[in-house]
Parts: sequence; C-alpha cells; structure tokens
Amino acid sequence: MNSPKPRPGILDIAPYVAGTSSIKGQTEVIKLSSNEGAFGPSPKAVKALQEMAASAHRYPDGNSANVRQAIAEIYNLNAEQIVCGAGSDELISLLCQAYGGPGDEILYSRHGFLMYEISARAVGATPVSAPETNLTADVDHVLSCVTDKTRILFLANPNNPTGTYLSHSEMHRLRKNLRSDIILVIDAAYAEFVERNDYQAGADLVDLGDNTVMTRTFSKIYALGGLRLGWAYCPPSICGILNRIRGPFNVGSQAMICGEAAVNDLAFTKKCKDHNDTWLTWTAVELRKLGLFVPENSVGNFVLVRFPETPGKTAADADAFLQNHNIIIRRLEGYGLADCLRITIGLEHEMRAVIKNLRLFMGKNS
Repeated sequence: MNSPKPRPGILDIAPYVAGTSSIKGQTEVIKLSSNEGAFGPSPKAVKALQEMAASAHRYPDGNSANVRQAIAEIYNLNAEQIVCGAGSDELISLLCQAYGGPGDEILYSRHGFLMYEISARAVGATPVSAPETNLTADVDHVLSCVTDKTRILFLANPNNPTGTYLSHSEMHRLRKNLRSDIILVIDAAYAEFVERNDYQAGADLVDLGDNTVMTRTFSKIYALGGLRLGWAYCPPSICGILNRIRGPFNVGSQAMICGEAAVNDLAFTKKCKDHNDTWLTWTAVELRKLGLFVPENSVGNFVLVRFPETPGKTAADADAFLQNHNIIIRRLEGYGLADCLRITIGLEHEMRAVIKNLRLFMGKNS
C-alpha cells in the first residue's frame, strides 16, 4: 500500500534541537543553555498572567492591538506597521511562506539562526549560507552570494550563537547594495542588550523603503519564552501580506497581556540589562584568563567560547564535565561550531559556578 508522502524537500530538514533542559537523576541544575532571562519575567507580567487565568476560555484579540500599541509607544514606532506572532520564529516562517518557494533561494550568514534554513526548506526554497569573517557576517560575502533567485536575506544582528554584530553603517551598506526585490530581514532578537555607539536595531532601515523587516522577540530581555510572543516592524505592504496569511488567533491572550505588562516595566528591564552588562563582561574576561577564545566585543545575553582540540579538553569534554557538576550549557554542532559552547548569562552565583568548574576542567584552579 502507498502511504502519504510529504512534499519534496521536507525530509531533508534536520529538526531543530533546543538546548538541553535537564540532567537525568538531578532535580536542581543550573540551566544556561537557552539564553533565557536570568531573573525570569517581570513581576508585573507574572501578576497579569495570574489575574487573567479565569478568562482563558475567551479567544484572544486577533489583532494583538494592545500589545502592539505598547510596543509602538516604548520603541517609538507606528503600531500599524507591527505584526505579532507566536515568537519571532513564526514570523520568520510566515515571511518564507509569503515570499519564497520552489526555485527560490533564501540567504543567511554561515552561523545564523537555524530556523532560517529550516523555514526555507519547509517552503521548498533553497537555503544558501554566506561565509563569515571572524565569526561575523560579512557584507561583501553576503552580497556575492546573491543571485537572480534570491528572495529573502535573513541577518541576525547581533547574531546567535556567535555574539557578534554588524555596525549600523555596514547594515546601511548592505541594504543600499541589495536588490529592491529582495527582502532584508534584520533579526534583532538581542537588540535590547546592546548599547554600542555603532549599533542600531534596524527600525530606521525599515522606514527607508519597502524591502526591509525587523523582527524582535519577548523571549530574551523580557523572559517570556514559554508564552511565545514576537513581533515584526514592516513596511505597510509586507504587514498586509503577513496579516493575510497568519492564523486569526496566532497569539494567545496570556502572551499579549504579559507582553504588554513586561514592555511597560521599564525599571525591571533596566535591572536585567544592567545585570547582563556586568556579568557578560566578567564572564568573558574570566574565560579568556583560562586561555579560551571568546569573540571580541561580544554582545547579547550569552558568550560563545571556543575550546582546544586537545583530547580531554574539547568542547564536548567541557560539556560533559559541566553536566557532571549539574550545569547545562549549549553544544553547537548544529551550527557548524563543534569546537565551541554557548553559555547564557545567568545569576551571579550561576556564573561564578561556571567559571569555578571550568577552572577545574582546564587545570587552572589556582
């Protein structure tokens, strides 16, 4: 008997593998594998979630009007140009669904977010990765990979998992030299953590024309990963397309209500940002003291660390050692970075525990 067969290309997709969340036999672990907020969500968001529980039987607002307006006010944007999704993952998928398909190419930098390739393959498009320079997206390499089949360019800025970013002048140069019929999607999931004179998240590039989109998420600085809420700032024409194909209730009421509370809790957001600034810098310095490589000017709420190829001192060995001490970090084989680990910035005692154990691992506990 014949059985149902998926469309060609679907079986070529390597499923996304999330960061490890538990260690068998252990109930208390330090989880630093998924770039989750060190303090958890805003207390105001938690309260909002508790208060709305009794109305969970009601359908959500299909337009996400209140949270879109809150985002617009905080980020000084036009609410009519904001589309919300079940995480920025959904918006990435919707953009591929709307603008890509068989015979098309979807471009991204070599160590970009895994969902770019997955979403491209899911619609039958061909994923194309552009080489990076020093673990950083390279505008000239990206432009050299553009063909007459290119439809979308995804560029995470700053990038996960490398922690590197392109300056605003380089992003301007990229957009200026990209064909007008190619959509530039600036994935700025970690933008709230960046405070550099040469960095901007990309909203101004959206306002310059019809072919640039900026995506953002509530999973990082706002620590609402479990509720799935993301948003895109788009030209009106692209907003119209996304609103045609998204589900009518693609964002749940809990996500919207918590998102509105979180984005308005400026004091808590500042607390999270200040903590991350301190411990990102401290962690990078301590890792370099151990002779390990961390990219210069690393930003985000995580660090990428490269280990030697010496047997017993590899990234896989370090991961096993940390897990034996109840610490979970992120392996990066799926990103082509088998010699690296990614470590989320957690609470002070968590970061001190990571460094203490890596000193033991590297034989430098003096």
